[in-house]
Amino acid sequence: MSTLTTTRLTLVPFRDEHLPGLHAMNADPAVMRYLSGRAETLEETRAMVERVKLRWQAVGHSWWSFIDTHSGALIGAGAIQHLRREATAEPDLGCPLEIGWRLRQDHWGQGLATEAARAMAAFAFEQLRAPTLLAVCKPDNLASAAVMQRLGMHNLGLQRWYGQSLATYQLNAPARQPACTSGAG
Repeated sequence: MSTLTTTRLTLVPFRDEHLPGLHAMNADPAVMRYLSGRAETLEETRAMVERVKLRWQAVGHSWWSFIDTHSGALIGAGAIQHLRREATAEPDLGCPLEIGWRLRQDHWGQGLATEAARAMAAFAFEQLRAPTLLAVCKPDNLASAAVMQRLGMHNLGLQRWYGQSLATYQLNAPARQPACTSGAG
């Protein structure tokens, strides 16, 4: 499992000790407005943590907790996961990879989602060798769409994912540099 670091954050794969911070964030209706549309219960968050831990073991990527390096507080979460046309409990390994994030309300507007997303995208392209990443959001989620645009993602328009028509963005992997070879002179 991979821990990632940025200037202000440490991204750590979900652990049991993250449950209180994750639940506090997911129980905030403002945070969940564009996701499920409702606050999450403690049992729902606990079940999500268990699913995520299993996905890390099964596929080598999933959700990270965003830990503020200054305070040590859990301030958000983000993922590289398999995007599904319909929500299911199991990842569909044939689906493209999705990048996604959420932050506690008191950390909105500080560039932290973009900072974390850059680290997660680098992981997907460098470690997983993903050719592309997709991100989706409800069309009126302008803040999330702005993060996607800052990442250099291209708007593909509305597409059907998770049983909804969602704004869909795509980021292609950077061009790979050819390996240097030495030739006989």
